[in-house]
Amino acid sequence: MGENSYTQIDRLKDILKDKGYKLTPQRRAIVDIIIKNQGNHLTTEELYNLVKKECPEIGLATVYRTVLLLEEMGIITKLDLNDGCSRYELVNEDESHHHHHLICTDCGKVIEVEGDLLETLENEIELKYKFQIKDHSLKFYGLCSECSK
Repeated sequence: MGENSYTQIDRLKDILKDKGYKLTPQRRAIVDIIIKNQGNHLTTEELYNLVKKECPEIGLATVYRTVLLLEEMGIITKLDLNDGCSRYELVNEDESHHHHHLICTDCGKVIEVEGDLLETLENEIELKYKFQIKDHSLKFYGLCSECSK
């Protein structure tokens, strides 16, 4: 993972530079936390609390602005898990689709489903409805293994 996160930071620097932004220490700290917590689907507030440990002087407004900027640039994507919070995850260049998520209605744990199981279904929908699908998002609600004991 170590090597991969360097290429992500480098890619990010290039994207920011192309759009006329700098990777400031605050932005870098925010991106580092997002990369370190890949798969954890952090809210902006959770992100802020983690970044504050690295940069005590950072303000919540800066974190909000950076999250919006990163989302606008397609570096992170917003996940709405129907709990009233916007959560974010890194956009993986190698994946053409989002992951699917399992959401525990008891403890709120979010589990990512690896692999895209919907390709066949997508192809059928595209053919049957002559509808060109660009992306999809799938959420399953239920109980995780801990809560169903």
